[in-house]
Order: sequence, then C-alpha cells, then structure tokens
Amino acid sequence: MATTRKTRFSRRVPDHVTDELVNVLSRGKTHEFNELFGLVYENLKLKNAVSGGEEMLRLRSYEKLQGLVSRGLVAKAGRTYRGLAGIEQASSAAAAARAAAAAAAASAAG
Repeated sequence: MATTRKTRFSRRVPDHVTDELVNVLSRGKTHEFNELFGLVYENLKLKNAVSGGEEMLRLRSYEKLQGLVSRGLVAKAGRTYRGLAGIEQASSAAAAARAAAAAAAASAAG
C-alpha cells in the first residue's frame, strides 16, 4: 500500500505582526490605519522584532489587518478599524493552544 508524504513545509513560528495587531485592537479603541501601524511598529521595535524595513512592515501589517477583517474579527468603518469580540483567537498563543489540543485529541484517539 502506498504511503503519502507531506510535500509542503509548514513554518510554525509566532506571527509577531498579527500578535501586535491583536494586542492593539483588543483594547477596544477605534484606530485609523496610520495610527494603528504607528502603535504596532513601536511595539515591534521595543521587542526587537522589526525586520525588512518600515515599508515592508507596513504592507505586511495592512495585509494581516485585511485578513482579520475578512475573518470577521475586525470591523472596518470607512478608514477606521475596531477589534470585535473573539479577536484574541487570531493570536499565535491561541493558535498554539488549538494545535496542542488537536495533537492531544489525535494521540488519545489513536
């Protein structure tokens, strides 16, 4: 019987940009993108997690923010963004907890 091999490599590193977006938006305030990016950029600089330059980080932040909007975790009204209930589920810590729970369930079932 033929076995299937996984041909894709999956990086499982924390997504610092999304984590900072979640941290800032979970405070309940409404932010325009430039203000939001400024807060995220300063927090990432403090953690020494800025790489690729400010413009590249701005593009990645906007892409991640639009992903959160499309998942229904962030409300967009005009040019302002506000975190909704459940936005904490987008953080790397929540994703790691889900992966650990899935692995535990798989090992218990097998």
